[in-house]
Amino acid sequence: MGCTAQVWLEAQLDQYGKMKFWADSDSEITRGFCYCLIWVLDGATPDEVLKVTTEDLTALNVGLPVGARSRVNTWHNVLVSMQKRARILVAERDGKKDFDPFPSLVISSDGIQAKGSYAEAQARYLFPDESKVQELVKELKEKKIGVVAHFYMDPEVQGVLTAAQKHWPHIHISDSLVMADSAVKMAEAGCKFITVLGVDFMSENVRAILDQAGFGEVGVYRMSNERIGCSLAEAASTPAYMNYLGAASGSPPSLHVIYINTSLETKAYAHELVPTITCTSSNVVQTILQAFAQIPDLNVWYGPDSYMGANISKLFQQMTMMSDEEIAEIHPAHNGDSIRSLLPRLHYYQDGTCIVHHLFGHEVVEKINEMYCDAFLTAHLEVPGEMFSLAMEAKRRGMGVVGSTQNILDFIKQRVQEALDRDVNDHLRFVLGTESGMVTSIVAAVRHLLLSTKSSEKAKGEC
Repeated sequence: MGCTAQVWLEAQLDQYGKMKFWADSDSEITRGFCYCLIWVLDGATPDEVLKVTTEDLTALNVGLPVGARSRVNTWHNVLVSMQKRARILVAERDGKKDFDPFPSLVISSDGIQAKGSYAEAQARYLFPDESKVQELVKELKEKKIGVVAHFYMDPEVQGVLTAAQKHWPHIHISDSLVMADSAVKMAEAGCKFITVLGVDFMSENVRAILDQAGFGEVGVYRMSNERIGCSLAEAASTPAYMNYLGAASGSPPSLHVIYINTSLETKAYAHELVPTITCTSSNVVQTILQAFAQIPDLNVWYGPDSYMGANISKLFQQMTMMSDEEIAEIHPAHNGDSIRSLLPRLHYYQDGTCIVHHLFGHEVVEKINEMYCDAFLTAHLEVPGEMFSLAMEAKRRGMGVVGSTQNILDFIKQRVQEALDRDVNDHLRFVLGTESGMVTSIVAAVRHLLLSTKSSEKAKGEC
């Protein structure tokens, strides 16, 4: 449940329509929290259980809401699990059809179990034909080719690349921030060519960074002669985006913070109109906060991802509710006053979306609330606002992460390692709020942790 302690919870709906709960924990403090919740909720109707919030529990006088953050998280996570079980029991009683579950992969030290036809298709690619792997390795070694690929590549491609990494070190799968830096390291190690498995802006970025590093002679190859587009890159090349930049140029001092998912041509043209700096989802928050800290009265114009812009704005609004100490942990040059003052000067483009992350809309959020509210929730910064808010709420209680693909992978690895360190039977569930191609890297990372830890038989991860 996201608690440091292990919690076991059972629930029943009795013949009178009242909830009955049983709970236990390997932590005496957490066990006490559970007993307090049971004292309040045992015998209540399902509707009464679903209406309870952690703020309603302050009368129990055990440190909420002014106590330690971890204790608040414990209350919230156990309460969420109780409420989920109440929903399930009511649905069973009333004969209502559940949502169809998300496809998933259960990862253990013994192997992979796929749930759902889509997951089964992905699982087949995790263990590729060894002859194909060796054929690729032979070609890469002979021609001294390095490969940089994005997390979002198809599982079939990633499966072969992950297996080939064991025989040829110059293969790297990452988010876009790291791809070009990895290409430079490959060139330094003697690679004569770099193949880029990603959309066009990624190839352009690799080419530019290699040139800047003095490796102009190293060839850079794309996956296809055809254009490999991106909906965000296309949004930034429209007349509407140029008009947006025109407004920025007329409001000095202004800085244009442009998402890396755009062409070099767009970036260059933008810089002619207004000073422009490139960011990724890994560093966009820090980039914007640093700019505001350095330049008095600055206007920041972010684009072209409208969802990410709205999510960043909402994040800053939420920061105004934090203490100065909490804000300083995010960026040491800011406090509540500075965050409030920058909000009117933060602008974002209103008409650009990632077609993949656009899928994480209301229906997905409804299903998560009904079926996965007690799972770890991960979300990319490009998701729509409703999904972003849900993930941010999960993050506040230690059950989620919002950020880049690398942030998501790191979060999952951290939670799995924590479960292994506890050395108890555990089944962690993660909702992946980004492109499903991430699954290959997640499976590889989790399997590595499980196989390298003596307690791995007691832990499983489901994504």
